[in-house]
Amino acid sequence: MARLIRSLAKPLTLTLTHQQQCISRYLSRRTYISDMRKSAFEGNILRLLRSEIQYELRSSPPNTPVTKFNSFMVDGRAGERWITLSRQYADEDIKLEATMFDGAVPAPGKNGGVANSDEMEMHITLIVTISKEQGGGGVLEIMCSAWPDSIEIKRLFFRANEKIIAEPYAGPEFTELDDELRDSLYDFLEVRGVSDELAVFLHQYMKYKDKAEFVGWMERVKSFIERK
Repeated sequence: MARLIRSLAKPLTLTLTHQQQCISRYLSRRTYISDMRKSAFEGNILRLLRSEIQYELRSSPPNTPVTKFNSFMVDGRAGERWITLSRQYADEDIKLEATMFDGAVPAPGKNGGVANSDEMEMHITLIVTISKEQGGGGVLEIMCSAWPDSIEIKRLFFRANEKIIAEPYAGPEFTELDDELRDSLYDFLEVRGVSDELAVFLHQYMKYKDKAEFVGWMERVKSFIERK
């Protein structure tokens, strides 16, 4: 009886072994095809990234980052959307934080109308923070827009302490203030270096930063895909 069972089991064992081999070859083939497709897909991405990086570098080679503008020290903060400028004025610490381009509006036409849709003025958000070195006088924070050749004040905040994060009373809209007061506040900023000249600098700087960050982003993506 045992001999009979062994004789019957032998063909069954051979059949199962053959099926397992077939399944194994099928799975190996699928894995091979999947790996080939993955490799081809990643290879195409890498080719496109290398081509785009070379194009950007050829069309406009990167410049040496600017570290100073007039009396301001400039921190480009690589990899971030912001840059920081800082200086001292009398007994004040002045810090500026500016975004990369964060908006655009149609450029004005030559006769006061609106230009065609291809002509746009880029916008930069600028936050001016002024604090006193002594006396605990609080922090004055001025929200501005930096246009290609001008600074526009939007709002003023006052904080009792720079570390206080509660939302302060923002005061009225800047446009609601008396004309003379508005002009005086622009003068207040200008003597501290926050002027139309600064707006021109910021726009030039952000054009460089925009390209540098784009190339850096592509390099990081490329390196990640290349990593095994």
